[in-house]
Amino acid sequence: MRRAKPAVHQRRTVARSRLFEVEEMHLEFSNGVRTRFERLVGSSGGAVAIAAMPDPDTVLLIREYAAGTDRYELGLPKGRIEPGEDMLAAANREIMEEIGYGARRLAHLGGFSLAPAYMAHTTHLVLAEDLYEERIPGDEPEEIEVVPWSIHDLGSLVAREDCSEARSIAGLFIVREHLLQRRR
Repeated sequence: MRRAKPAVHQRRTVARSRLFEVEEMHLEFSNGVRTRFERLVGSSGGAVAIAAMPDPDTVLLIREYAAGTDRYELGLPKGRIEPGEDMLAAANREIMEEIGYGARRLAHLGGFSLAPAYMAHTTHLVLAEDLYEERIPGDEPEEIEVVPWSIHDLGSLVAREDCSEARSIAGLFIVREHLLQRRR
């Protein structure tokens, strides 16, 4: 059943930080029910998560500190798309900053949201292949550890306590499926 989207009667920012905005939305649903929702709004361009593959069987992961879990986490390189920046250019910039490689071939494999009920943010998954060495300065507070991982061994990766980030886990399975389809 297709429903009409709720009417938005008002939007207002109720909190703002350096990275995020909390927006309150006054909504009216098609059945007449009025309510308020809050949502977290990130950068307008969204973000990229990059599966950088130096060969057909290996993906380069990074281990970096995650303040949310207060530990070092293993996952895909990722970052925000800067205003006016092309998505694929952002992906290439991020891997140069975080893993020290650029890519001659970049492919957008799709986008996903982390929590669509309360977050207005899309992460775009990019497959980076035909890598070459190139490092550019980034905004990371410390050097990031690069960890090569077999794309065929995702089961043992997601069983690890230090690999819990949903965007990375979903992205790796999407990439693996894409590569399997491409080989058929």
